[in-house]
Amino acid sequence: MADDQHEEVSKKVSAEEEIRRGITVMRRVVQGRSRGIILDVYWNNQGQLIEPNGHTLTSFIGALVRNEITITCDDWRNKELNESKEKIWSEIKRCFNIEEERRGFCMKLAGKLLRGFQTFLSSKFLKDADGNFVDAELPKKYESLISAEEWEAFKSKRQDPVFQRISATNRERASSPAYPYRKGRVRYGRLEQSMLQKEESSETSLPAHVLWKEARVGKSGVPQEEVLHVYQKCEELSQSLSPDDTKGILSRALDVPEYSGRVRGKGFGVTPTSLSIKKGKAPSNRELHARLEAMQAELDALRREREASASTVYRDASDKNSINCTFQPNIPEGISHCQLYLSSPYYRMVGKGKVHNVSGVLLHTRELPAGCLKVSVDIAVESNAALPYPSDDSDATTVHEAVGSFVAWPTNLICVGYETPTKSKSKDNAIPRHTESTVSRKELQENEVSNASAQQKKEVSNASARVKSSGAKKTVARKKPTTKYRSCLRTFLEMTDIPTGGVRTVHMEVGIFGFDHDQMIGNEDFMQVFSHEEIGVTVVNTYIRFLYDKLMRPNGLDVSFGFLAPATVNLGLILSRPDTVTEYVLRILMDNKDAEKLFFIPFNTGGHWLLLAINPIREIVYYLDSLGNDWTTYPDMKVLIDTVLQAFRAQRDIQTSRRGANSITWIKVACPQQRNQIDCGYFMLRFMRDTLALGRLMIPTDYFEEFKCAFYTKDQVDEIKEEWCQFMIELNVF
Repeated sequence: MADDQHEEVSKKVSAEEEIRRGITVMRRVVQGRSRGIILDVYWNNQGQLIEPNGHTLTSFIGALVRNEITITCDDWRNKELNESKEKIWSEIKRCFNIEEERRGFCMKLAGKLLRGFQTFLSSKFLKDADGNFVDAELPKKYESLISAEEWEAFKSKRQDPVFQRISATNRERASSPAYPYRKGRVRYGRLEQSMLQKEESSETSLPAHVLWKEARVGKSGVPQEEVLHVYQKCEELSQSLSPDDTKGILSRALDVPEYSGRVRGKGFGVTPTSLSIKKGKAPSNRELHARLEAMQAELDALRREREASASTVYRDASDKNSINCTFQPNIPEGISHCQLYLSSPYYRMVGKGKVHNVSGVLLHTRELPAGCLKVSVDIAVESNAALPYPSDDSDATTVHEAVGSFVAWPTNLICVGYETPTKSKSKDNAIPRHTESTVSRKELQENEVSNASAQQKKEVSNASARVKSSGAKKTVARKKPTTKYRSCLRTFLEMTDIPTGGVRTVHMEVGIFGFDHDQMIGNEDFMQVFSHEEIGVTVVNTYIRFLYDKLMRPNGLDVSFGFLAPATVNLGLILSRPDTVTEYVLRILMDNKDAEKLFFIPFNTGGHWLLLAINPIREIVYYLDSLGNDWTTYPDMKVLIDTVLQAFRAQRDIQTSRRGANSITWIKVACPQQRNQIDCGYFMLRFMRDTLALGRLMIPTDYFEEFKCAFYTKDQVDEIKEEWCQFMIELNVF
C-alpha cells in the first residue's frame, strides 16, 4: 500500500518536473504594443495563418484563452462565452494588424487551443502511465489561471462516463496512425510556405498530396516506403482524373472514410467551402480577363453609339444663334491649358494643348458636336492615337497630325490645369505671343515632344548641374500638382471588381528587392492614397517599382542604388525573427560587394515609417525620420544593422583595428518634418525620390540644399500620389 502511494506521488512529481517552462503570457507582444508596435500577420490564399508572426499570433491567442475561458467549458459555441470572445478579439486587434474578416478563423483557433489545453492538463496530471485516472491536486504552476473550484469541477467532468466513452472512441481512432505526422508544431500552412520559399516557386499553393508526403518526412529526410507508395498513387491519379476532381486525389489514394468539413492534406483553417469544392470552382484569371474584355466591348459599343448620334448635329452654321455656347461646369470659361485623354482601348493621356470654352466659338465654321469643346493640340504624347472626331478640313486623323490645329474633343476626356513645357520662364527661350503663329507646326511639335520626353529626366540630369554652375542656393523647380490622375484612376477603379474585393498584382522583378514576386494590390491600398490615409507596405513597394522604372534604370542608377524589402526588414520581424532579417540583408549586401552602393530601407516600426540609407562599403548608415527621433528610439534595429555590417566586413576579409571594429557611423539627417500623424510614409518616399533625383551616394547632415525645407507642403505630398496613380494607369493593372 505504501509502495503504491509512493509510486503515485513520484509520478505526480515527475509530471511537474517535466514541465519546467513557465506559463506563456506573451509579454513581448504586450510590451511592444505599449511602444506602438503593432505586428502584421499574413495569410496564404487558402486562408491559413503563415509567417511572419503566424506562430506569435497563435501563441498569443492561446495565452488569452487560458486567461479568459474556464477549463470547465464544454461547448465553445455557448452564447455565454460571447463576452469573453469579444474581449479576446479586442486584445488581438490591439496587438496585431488584422482584418475583421479574420475573426472567424481566430475564434475557431481559440476553441482548438482551449481543447488542447484541457487535453494537456488531463494527460499530464490526471492520468498515470497506463491511462488510469489519478486524483491529482491543482498544479502550483497554474494556480494563477485555475481556481480550486474549477479544478475540482474539471476532474469531475473528466470522470463522467459519457466523457470517458467519447474519449475512448477518439483515442482509439487516433492511436497508431499508419502515416504519422512528423513535423511537430509546424502545421500545414507554415510547412507549405517554407516549401515554396525553399523552391523559390512563383506558385501560391501546393497539391494536397505533395504537402501530405512532406509532412511525413522525419529528421532523417527520407520518407517511408508506405508514404512513397501513396504519393506515387496520387501522382498516377492526378494524370487520369479531371481537374475538378484533383482535391479528392489523396482521399482516393488512401482509400479511407472522410469526415465532414475536412480537406485531407491541407490542415487547420481549410474547408471544402474555402476551397470552393461544394460551391464550384472560383473563376480563373482567364475567365476574369474575359469578363473584363466583355465589359470593355460594351463600353466601346456605347461610345460608338454616342459618337454616331453626336455626329448628326455636326452641320454648317452661319448665325451665332445656332452656335453651341453652353459652358461646361468643370472647365473654366476662357482658354485653359489641358491634357487630352482617350478611354479606348484603355484610359490614357494622348496629348496636351489648350481648351477653348468660349461663347460663340466655331470649329472651321461648323458647330461643335454635342458634349465637345474646341481644343488646340500642342503636343502628341501618343502620336498614332486616333482623333475622337477627325478634322475634315485639315485631313488630320491622328493626334500627331492634329498638332498645331483645332479639333473637337469630348468634354469628359479633357483635364484642365496643364501648363505647356514650351512656356519657359527663361526670357531667352520664351516665344512671344505675337510670334507664335510664325512658328511652323513641325518646329512646334519637335520642341514640345522633346520637352515632354525630357520631363521625367530633368531632376536627375539638371538638378546637380544647376548646383555646380552656381554657388548660390537654388531649388529644383516644381509645378503645382493636380488631382487629375487620382480622379482618372478612381473612375477606372469603379469599373472593376476591385471595390468589391477583387485584387490585382504588380510584378516586382528580382532587381528591385533581390527576389522575384508579384505584389498583391486591392481596394484598401488604393483608398489609402485617395483618402490620404496612412500608407501600407503595398503602396510603398509599388512606388519603389515606379522609382526603379522611371528614375533608376533609365539613368543607370541601378548600379549605384538599391532597395531592401520593407516586408522583410521591419521592427516586428527584427524582434520575432532576427536571423531571417539578418540573412536576407547580408545576402543582398554580399551580392553587391564589389561596388559602392547606397541601399534604401523603408523601415516600419509598427506604426511609423522612416528611412535608412546604408552605404555598406563605407559602413555609414543615414537615418531619416520625419518625427525627429534618432536611432536610440529603436535599439533592436541598430543592433541588427550593426551586426549585419560587421558580418559584411568579415566576409569581405577587411582587416580593421580592434578600436575600429565597432566604428560603424550613424548619421541623423535633419530632413523635413511631418506636421501630422499620417504623412510619415509619403515623407519617407519623398526622401528616396530626392536622393535619386540628385543621384548622390552621400546625404548631407542638413539634407540636400536643393530640397531643404522645414516640411514638405501638401503639393509636394500630392506629387507623390499623382506619380503613383499615373504609374498604376501606365501599368494597366486592371
